[in-house]
Amino acid sequence: MSDVTIEPARDGDLAEILRTFERFWGDWDFPRPLHHPMFFCEFGDTAFVARRDGEIAGYLLGFVAPTGDGYIHFVAVRDDARTLGLGRRLYETFAAAAAQRGATALKALTSLENTGSQAFHRRMVFTDMTEVPDYAGSGRARIVMRRSLPL
Repeated sequence: MSDVTIEPARDGDLAEILRTFERFWGDWDFPRPLHHPMFFCEFGDTAFVARRDGEIAGYLLGFVAPTGDGYIHFVAVRDDARTLGLGRRLYETFAAAAAQRGATALKALTSLENTGSQAFHRRMVFTDMTEVPDYAGSGRARIVMRRSLPL
């Protein structure tokens, strides 16, 4: 296995992610339409990919909001790379970029049912985890997770 590099997203990365979507998300298709090109075009300086053997093994899509939050929209690691610590490395890279752009905290969301995401964020020291009813629309609660910067 070759080394893994973390680098800013570039042209073609969204297409590769969508071509290999099931390697990141299994048969869960819900997040596919939420992978908007704006994360690669308008927010490309805060979207990162982990490359291994020339292929995307993980990615993080995020941006710095006017509120000062470094907002993590998605982080995903390919099925064959989940024990390499890529999620943590992607978060650390994003946190540094967000802090350089003035962010003072990180923010991420997840569903109440996504206990894997909640556990990952606890390991990433997100200690402020609050259930917010109707966050994503009527009857669609979300767990809002926050932590101060730096990591």
